[in-house]
Parts: sequence; C-alpha cells; structure tokens
Amino acid sequence: MRHSGLLPVEEALARVLEGVETLPCEEIAVADAHGRILAKPLAAKRDQPPADMSSMDGYAARACDLTGANNSLRVAGESAAGHAFERALKPGEAVRIFTGAVVPEGADTVVAQEDANRDGDSVALPSSQAGKFIRRRGLDFQAGKILLEAGCRLSVRDLALAAAMDHATLPVARRPRVAIIATGDELVEPGAGGDPNRIIASNPIGLSALLKLEGAEIIQAGIIRDRLEDIVHAIRSSATKADLVVTLGGASVGDHDLIAKALEAENIPLHFHRVALRPGRPLLLARKDRLRLIGLPGNPVAVFVCGLLFIAPLLRKMQGRMDFLPAIEPATLGEEMPANDHRQDYVRAKIRRTDDGRLIAAPIGLQDSSMQAFLVSADGLLIRTPNAPAAAKGSLCGVIRFAD
Repeated sequence: MRHSGLLPVEEALARVLEGVETLPCEEIAVADAHGRILAKPLAAKRDQPPADMSSMDGYAARACDLTGANNSLRVAGESAAGHAFERALKPGEAVRIFTGAVVPEGADTVVAQEDANRDGDSVALPSSQAGKFIRRRGLDFQAGKILLEAGCRLSVRDLALAAAMDHATLPVARRPRVAIIATGDELVEPGAGGDPNRIIASNPIGLSALLKLEGAEIIQAGIIRDRLEDIVHAIRSSATKADLVVTLGGASVGDHDLIAKALEAENIPLHFHRVALRPGRPLLLARKDRLRLIGLPGNPVAVFVCGLLFIAPLLRKMQGRMDFLPAIEPATLGEEMPANDHRQDYVRAKIRRTDDGRLIAAPIGLQDSSMQAFLVSADGLLIRTPNAPAAAKGSLCGVIRFAD
C-alpha cells in the first residue's frame, strides 16, 4: 500500500530499469577484460587439448606390445612439449615422452618413467592398459562449443578459459558513462575543511568508487552551487556526455532543493520523486529521450544505499548482465527488532556466519543517514519490509552483504 504518495521500493526499481537497452559492443584484448560483461556467447576456436597428450613423464608405447611383466622395446626417439615425435610408432617401439607432449600416432598408452628400466636404446616396460596417462584430444572442451554465455561478468577464471579457447580479443559491452553532479553551497573538496559552515564533499568519492566496481566510467561535473541556472547548465552539459546523470543533494522539496526545478526548466519529466525507503526517501528519477537522471539525497548513507539498490542494478542491466538485481540472502536476527513503519528499511548491520553456515544479522549503532563511521563498521544491510511487526531474536530476515 502506498503512503502519502511514496512509491514502493520494488516499483521504483522497476521504473529505473524500465526500457534499458544494452550498450554497444566493443572488442578489447582478453588481458584487459577482467570484470567486463561479455556481449556475445563465446565458442572455443580449437579442441583442448588439441591432440592426445601425455599426463606423465615416461614412455609412450602400444598396449598390445606390453603383454608381459618385462617387455623390451626399442626407443625410437622422444616427444617433448612443443616438439612432437614426427612419425607413427611401429610395433616393438617406444618413445621417450614428457608431460604435455603429443602422444605419437600408433601409441595408445604411457608408462611412467619410474616403472621403466632403460638400457641404451632399449627399455623394459611392464604391461599397461590402453589410455593410461593420456589426456585425449578435446578432453577439456571441443572446438565450436559455447563455454561462456553473453551477460556474464568475466572473472579471472573466465579470462584464462577464453585465452585457452584461442581468443585474443573479447566482445564486451561498452562501459556506461556516468556523470556525477554534487550540489550545495556548503560543499568543499576533501582537504579544504576547517570551516564549520562547510561540509566535505565525500559523496562523489564514495559513489564513484561504488559505480566503478560496476564497470562505470565516471565523469565528475564538480561541485555546483545552489543556483538554478548553474544546476540547469550542469545537467544540460552532462547529458551530452553521459549515459546516466546522477545528482547528489537538492533532491528534496526545501527552498534550496533545486534538482526538480532544474528538470522542470529543461522539460525533463519526473517519473517519480520520493520512495517509501529508509534511508533515501527523496530519491527521484527523470527521463527524456536517451537521458536518464537519478537524483539522490545528500546524506552519505542514503547515497550509498540508493547507489547499491538502484544505480548498480541499472549499470549492470545497461551492460547486459543477467544477474543485475541485488543479491538478498536469508539470515537470522541476532537481536529483537521493533515494528517498522510504512517505509522499507535498510538497516546497517553486523553479519556473521555460524559454524553450521547460517548468517546472523544484528543492527549496529545509530541508523541516522549521516553516520558514515557506522556504515564502515557494517557488513551489510538488514531489510525490514514496510509495516513489519516486531520481530524476536532468531526470526528470519533478508540481508544484502557488502561485496568488499
């Protein structure tokens, strides 16, 4: 149920994500693709291994030549990694072979060197089964097989696999360009503090770091004073460079909150303004043509929470990720909690894992949206749904754990 014109969190997120199209694809070096989002399915260009390979240092032979306990064969040569024995093995022959080397044509088994007894050009080998210590061609994967799907965020393991598949470059979604506009006469850059009338502009720093983790390229528009014409100019200029504009501060309805007025002056329609959310109620979304603008409140905890809940999923979807929604995990309350009001509450919490694997979550410190030190102490957010009744210690709840 809506309360006083506040939009439920789920509906607000749906509107933020509505109509999002994946950004254009670009080819980049596989070595530079860690953390990027794969834009197309990736198929192997070759078999792995590309031929039958030895998994042991020893001797390659024909199993049919090894019928007794002490079979004497002529050593016809050797096969090392990158230097294969160049002809087919003949009956009564063996080839000295090393781990990772191609098994000669005609050989179908490898005898470990510790089981061999070599004397000059002859070697005595025990009986052996066909296929022993041989990694067959295509054992890991075959040419043409799709091993990485579009929409996956490329991990360290993914990059190694893509390289083994013989891909020098990978098709990935272009990074989203995000312009960040901080507003407020009271703001100064870090290092310029001292005056009690001034507030350090920490929000652009923290939000930029969060959004870079989600693949964004950040365009810092700087600190804009509380003048309508300056804010209008900053929005207009940023809209020409960015896929998304984020404003910090000025999103409420006070005399000095000018974001909504600037959007009206630019004829950019508001899609919502105020969400049933704590912290972050003055959140707003505006859209016109290709421009998307999200207005965040100025309190730093609200900026972080809204960035995590709304902007991160938006950036993931812009890059074609399949897993774009915040990961909510089941947990148990570590202490009792009072009834909640009409807003969905994201409570900073300490979260620990018990010996039997359960997550235990308990709120920490003051929950005021200006309290950054308590945010740093938290491990994640404990979710309290609107109008949730009082909950006893041990009750089930949902949590979003911080990635870092």
